[in-house]
Amino acid sequence: MAPYESDDSATAADAEELRAARRRKAARYVVPATVVGLAAATIGLVPALADSGDPDLPKISAQELIEKIAASDVQQLSGTVKITTDLGLPDLGGLENSLGSAAGPSGSGDGSSADPSGKLTELASGTHTLRVAADGENRQKISLLEDAAEYSLIHNGKDVWGYDSKSNSVFHTTASESDGKQREELPATPKDLAEEALKAADKTTSVTVDGTAQVAGRDAYRLVVKPKDDGSTVGQITVAVDAKTGLPLKFTLTPASGGAAVVDAGFTQVSFARPAASTFDFTPPKGAKVEEEDASKAPEHSEDFGKDRSEKFGKGAAGGFGEHGPEGMNVIGDGWDSIATFDTGGQGVPSGSEVGGDIGGFLDSLGDKVSGEFGKGTVFKTRLINALITDDGKVYVGAVTKDALVKAADAAK
Repeated sequence: MAPYESDDSATAADAEELRAARRRKAARYVVPATVVGLAAATIGLVPALADSGDPDLPKISAQELIEKIAASDVQQLSGTVKITTDLGLPDLGGLENSLGSAAGPSGSGDGSSADPSGKLTELASGTHTLRVAADGENRQKISLLEDAAEYSLIHNGKDVWGYDSKSNSVFHTTASESDGKQREELPATPKDLAEEALKAADKTTSVTVDGTAQVAGRDAYRLVVKPKDDGSTVGQITVAVDAKTGLPLKFTLTPASGGAAVVDAGFTQVSFARPAASTFDFTPPKGAKVEEEDASKAPEHSEDFGKDRSEKFGKGAAGGFGEHGPEGMNVIGDGWDSIATFDTGGQGVPSGSEVGGDIGGFLDSLGDKVSGEFGKGTVFKTRLINALITDDGKVYVGAVTKDALVKAADAAK
């Protein structure tokens, strides 16, 4: 007789069914949080805070400016960045405390509060000040300044450290040092990069140069990127490009709905001098709790820390969803109207009254009930990313309108 195969087998089967039901129920609550994470993923750390004054610079075309961005090879810099993000999410209030106590110090249920995979998602809301420094591909540092505390993420050679001074917690993993060779999947030259960006822009995007600006004391050109179709929630993106180095200094994303920018981030001070080597030194403080992560399981942000993301320029907000998203994720459409879709295997989203408490109120504040040929579902909204979750557990998410999500779900039926 096999182990546990006895008169208790019915009890074991019931227990397994109960566990499966709990997993399905958990998926119903996790998906809205995933939407917030996807919204945070669209932010990046491209700086953007303009000073007053419009410098007189030589004329430049959009193609020339994109080529200048692609050719930029800034290896050393340091400075201060201020980033403000307004996704239009309701105040989490008691929900944030409830989730924090249930999930543990990192908000993920396990791991250290110094783990960057959770810590840097704080940039998804509010206003934050960062100190940044870089010296080549193998030395970078980002420090998130908080009230009477600081969180730092340091990449120095093969070591990647995260340190949370508030909890005196340390996260450590390793990353392979760059061999200086270009990635095979990228176009071979800066000109190729520019041509690929413009090729993508021709179909779904308008790209123009709209005057000049001054950012952190640097003269810059203003590159304006707009979706051509009206199905996107993105109104326009304005990038201030350093006239001398080609480095993006300003990034402002305004929504199609109008109002304040969704993302307004930028250098308030910047220097292109080589930072002191000691900037990237780190030794765990005495008494700190150190979490070591298996290098074979290290998240991909370690090896990509601080790398240029120009290869994704013009591909739309959903362009990279399928690369690191849930298993079985597909992307339908292209450009700014791209929609990522996957099946949670769950049963849709419960109503706020069904859940109750702070979490129930949060769900109701985010969601609109909708219906169509696909059946019924709930649309969760931010000012940038929207997601439709059908009652049978299918998810459609992108920087598109509610109507576009319903249309996509109907077409897939």
